Amino acid sequence: MATNFFQHEHAIVESIHIGEKTRIWAFAHILPGARIGRDCNICDHTFIENDVVIGDRVTIKCGVQVWDGVHLEDEVFVGPNATFTNDNFPRSKQYPDPDKRPQTRVKRGASIGGNATILPGVTIGENAMVGAGSIVTHNVPPNAIVAGNPAKIISYSGVPRPEATRKPVTAPAPGAAMTTDVQGVTLHGLPHVDDMRGELTFAEIKQHVPFDVKRFFLVYNVPSSEVRGEHAHRTLHQFLVCVHGVCRVIADDCVNRREFLLDSPALGLYVPPMIWAVQYKHSKDAVLLVLASDHYDAADYIRDYSEFTRLVRGEGSAVNERIS
Repeated sequence: MATNFFQHEHAIVESIHIGEKTRIWAFAHILPGARIGRDCNICDHTFIENDVVIGDRVTIKCGVQVWDGVHLEDEVFVGPNATFTNDNFPRSKQYPDPDKRPQTRVKRGASIGGNATILPGVTIGENAMVGAGSIVTHNVPPNAIVAGNPAKIISYSGVPRPEATRKPVTAPAPGAAMTTDVQGVTLHGLPHVDDMRGELTFAEIKQHVPFDVKRFFLVYNVPSSEVRGEHAHRTLHQFLVCVHGVCRVIADDCVNRREFLLDSPALGLYVPPMIWAVQYKHSKDAVLLVLASDHYDAADYIRDYSEFTRLVRGEGSAVNERIS
């Protein structure tokens, strides 16, 4: 059988679905049903089962077993001895129906560190990073960096430190807006009054909040390990104020991604439509107030990061004019 990929003489390749320029090294074993894309690097002592799909330009380092139900999208990196699992009931002699087997998906550009373990049915989001030795028990959001057992979000990839978005001590002047490198996202200083009776801050529509408000909601009692948001809006404008405690917000326009520290009720963050936003690292006492430009509409939400990036890249000038 003619091949357009490299196979080491001590590798066993039973599948005919191997992309060109893929390299398969010593003692790797690939079963007949596996499908492997172009320009992949399958290192020593790798085992790939039948119901496996591997995209283009994927690297799988030594000692990795990729079991039925695993799908690795393009440009994924899997470190040495990382472990995928596909059985929710090990040692139970309950053999899963192939049609009901948990599907594990590692999305485009994600990276899995050496010796990490991925539980069945987990989705690791686009460009996410799993730290070495981590145990991943739940879905990982796009761009998130997770570590630990169980793995928790510790940061986001490509995000400068919050202190780079504003001076550590001095917030924008009351009524002033500080532009950021995320398209349309601005940081606002709100009036602050402090006297013997206590402290007061406020905002006026169109003066401090740059849109008419039709709805508000509060986010509170969030465990610090949990993540809120993880979506964009097609037309909705939002203004976020952490009225008590501290939380962090990631804003992403597909070109730039920035982390903001909301640690004062006199600080507001404006998030226009078509910006992917995530709230995380809430303090135990955090209360986040969100002012919204319209009533709730489930159809306005974009909850899949891949869909969001496709929409942004396809809108052209419409995106550039979204806040005008």
